[in-house]
Amino acid sequence: MLKIGVLGAGHLGKIHLKLAHESSKYLLVGFYDPDIKASKLLSEQMGCHYFNSIESLIDAVDVIDIVTPTLSHFDVAQKAITKGKHVFIEKPITTTIEEANALIALAEKYGVKGQVGHVERFNPAFKAAKEHIVNPMFIETHRLAEFNPRGTDVPVVLDLMIHDIDIILSVVPSEVKEIHASGIAVISQSPDIANARILFENGCVANLTASRISMKNMRKSRFFQKDAYISVDFLEKTSEIVRMKDAPKDIGPFDMVLQNAEGDQKQIYFEKPTIAPNNAILEELDSFAWAISNHSTPVVSLQQGGKALEIAQRIINCF
Repeated sequence: MLKIGVLGAGHLGKIHLKLAHESSKYLLVGFYDPDIKASKLLSEQMGCHYFNSIESLIDAVDVIDIVTPTLSHFDVAQKAITKGKHVFIEKPITTTIEEANALIALAEKYGVKGQVGHVERFNPAFKAAKEHIVNPMFIETHRLAEFNPRGTDVPVVLDLMIHDIDIILSVVPSEVKEIHASGIAVISQSPDIANARILFENGCVANLTASRISMKNMRKSRFFQKDAYISVDFLEKTSEIVRMKDAPKDIGPFDMVLQNAEGDQKQIYFEKPTIAPNNAILEELDSFAWAISNHSTPVVSLQQGGKALEIAQRIINCF
């Protein structure tokens, strides 16, 4: 088992602590958080050791799970990597592209693994649909959330939209050609609602909308490709595939058939992929342990986390 320590014991940090304790892949050694009073109480409640410094925690483990504010990601990850520790970093990987590239170079220099917490890669609805997504040419995503002060220290692009950016980059086999975007700050000091249109070299177009001032929560993506449409609801954890094939000669009374202007007939049929329930955060942590133990590339590598951040920054620069 790999010895793991958690940096940061806020809302998400507590979840990581609980799941690292439950995981069969890790031995939870302890955690560090600058709030000493709250940390000591949490230590008593969970029966988990509280370290009085980041350095002492890093020295005691094999893997550091970084669940701190984004502004601190680079500094704490740098400390861990230079001591030969593997790092799991919550999204976004860092504040700037320069910091992300520096961490990638450090990880290569010290021979350690790194994974970025883009948890939607492990959403069971996306996992079930992904094998059916083949060369999509139009993608539309909506990630809407009710207002929550937590996370408003960064633009909505880094808070919410970056999830969909990473998903899109994982299924489109092409480089980004150009980006058009707009964002508006409504209640925060940074944009609370944003829309981006990403054009890829292969002609694929992705239209992304993110808001943290909506009346309801929504996390839906739609992928359109040749003869198929795939819908993924990340919130409800459901997915649906609508396909078209040449209509049979004998069309049944309940068959759904479309005919184009040339007279070609296509039959529409629906598929509901089997969704295997999971705890996405636990699975992403366990997948990182597997990558370390088997000397393989993590599902969301530092390089991929850096690419998602690069596109997010390009979107922000359009505002």
